[in-house]
Formats: sequence, C-alpha cells, structure tokens
Amino acid sequence: MDSSAGWVDIDSTTDEQSLGGIVGDAEVLALFRQAMKGNDAAAMREGLDQLLGLSDGAGLSTEEEYRVRHPDYVMEMPQTNERIRGRDAMRSMQEAFPTPPKISLRGVVGSGHVWVIEGVNDYGGDVWNVALILELDDHGLIVRDTRYYGQRTQPPEWRSQWAERLQSPLD
Repeated sequence: MDSSAGWVDIDSTTDEQSLGGIVGDAEVLALFRQAMKGNDAAAMREGLDQLLGLSDGAGLSTEEEYRVRHPDYVMEMPQTNERIRGRDAMRSMQEAFPTPPKISLRGVVGSGHVWVIEGVNDYGGDVWNVALILELDDHGLIVRDTRYYGQRTQPPEWRSQWAERLQSPLD
C-alpha cells in the first residue's frame, strides 16, 4: 500500500530500514512522538523496531520498556478475556514469561495517538498472527494496547479459485 496513507510494508529481516543502532527508551519515545506529530508510519515502525529489537535482537531492557508505558497502562487480550492493569504488572508478567516469541512485523498503519501493528509471533514453531492496537498519550507513552491473536490454519479448498497465498515474514 501507499505509505502516504499511513501504511508501511515491513520486512524486518533487512537492516537497511533501520535508522540507527541500539537506543534507549528516550529515543523510542521520540520516534513515537515523531510518528504521532507527522502521521509517520516509518517513524512508528522504527520505534517498534528499537523497542522490540527486531533488526538486531537487542530491544529495550524490561526497565526501559517499563518507562515507555504510561503509569496507568492497560493491556487487553480479548480472546482470552485477560487484562493486565498497570505497567508494574506488565513488567512482572514479562519477567515471568517462559520463552518470548520471535516477532516479525508485517505492517504498521495509523495516525495521531492510535496505531495498528500487524505481525507474526513464532513460539518455537507454534506460529500466531497478531494484530495490536496501540494507544499513546501526548508524550508518546503507551497508555493501552489491545492484542488479537489468531493461530494459522489451512484455507478451505473451495475458496482457492479466488484466493492467493500470502507471504509471511517467517516463510
């Protein structure tokens, strides 16, 4: 799609899109504010890249990621009817997470304070598609994120005459 519409197609395996090396929470917040101010999907993608370490595997530490979240942060996962309330609870959950997935981004679209991220999480061969809605405050802090997960399935044969296969970042 056209990036002027707010969408950036992403191949997180290429370092050419990265605007810099390892950064801290202040740089991620600056990228988020740049994205909000100019409806700049590339800046949001770079902020997410640095937050999660998609290009170089060295994302923010748990403490730095904590500082990117608003104190009243809420994360919801409607499919499992779960809500994590507060950045302290989120940090504790992250620290207890058994094995984090390998994350690949497919796209970023949004404007202002609301951004939608499409990605793929690979939990050692257990692959899930993810749609994430990020809501930011005026300072670029993450106030809320809502995550939708869908496990991959095989398409029905009857639909094949109209459908083409999508390429996944993990294919």
